[in-house]
Parts: sequence; structure tokens; C-alpha cells
Amino acid sequence: MTEDDDPIEAYIRSFPTQAQDALRTMRAIIRRAAPAASEKISYRMPTFYLNGNLVHYAAFARHIGLYPLPHVMESFREELKGYTTGKGSIQFPLDQPLPEDLISRIVRQRIADNASKPAKSRKK
Repeated sequence: MTEDDDPIEAYIRSFPTQAQDALRTMRAIIRRAAPAASEKISYRMPTFYLNGNLVHYAAFARHIGLYPLPHVMESFREELKGYTTGKGSIQFPLDQPLPEDLISRIVRQRIADNASKPAKSRKK
């Protein structure tokens, strides 16, 4: 697959430069944390997939959103206090560096969650 037919890269290119840079950084962080995961567009967002969806991420006017499951949010509640969060979302402001260590640990938690699911409950 070339960059021209990569749907994730097409998504990234649809945003202003600052958001593109943050999206590419987010993608690289997640790739390093989940090298065996595949990528796809799901719910109109870039998504990493390994034994089910790991995380989605998306760009907005002032932030990059990361979407792990709500129980993961609870596991990292103290570390997420400095960010705007929702039931299953975290907003990382575009004008601040992405917290690579935190994002990596969230992704690794999702990998462990998906690996512990019975095989029959995993989506193909």
C-alpha cells in the first residue's frame, strides 16, 4: 500500500498542519505500543485493531481525541486529571505535546484486555 492509497494518511491529510503533526505523532506512539496491530477506519476514525478494536483516535479543532474503553479510563483516572475526559474519551490539546508514556500504557492495557477475551467473543 502506498501513502496515496492509505486511508489513515488520507484522513490525516484532511486536517490543518498542526493537527496532521499531532495525528502522525499519535499514530507513531500507538504503532510502537502495538506493533502487531493492524489499522483501519472505523466509526470514521483511524483505529488500531488487535483481537478487536484497541483504540480509535481523531482530530478536532483544538485537540486530538483518544478513545479507549470506559474501564480503561477508570484505570488511569489519576493520570488523566489534567485532561478533558468523557466516559470513554480523552482530549489531548493540540498546543501541548502528546503524553507518549501515558498513551503507550493505555494502548498496552487495551492489548492485554483484548488478549484476555475468550476467542469466540473476539470480533473478526
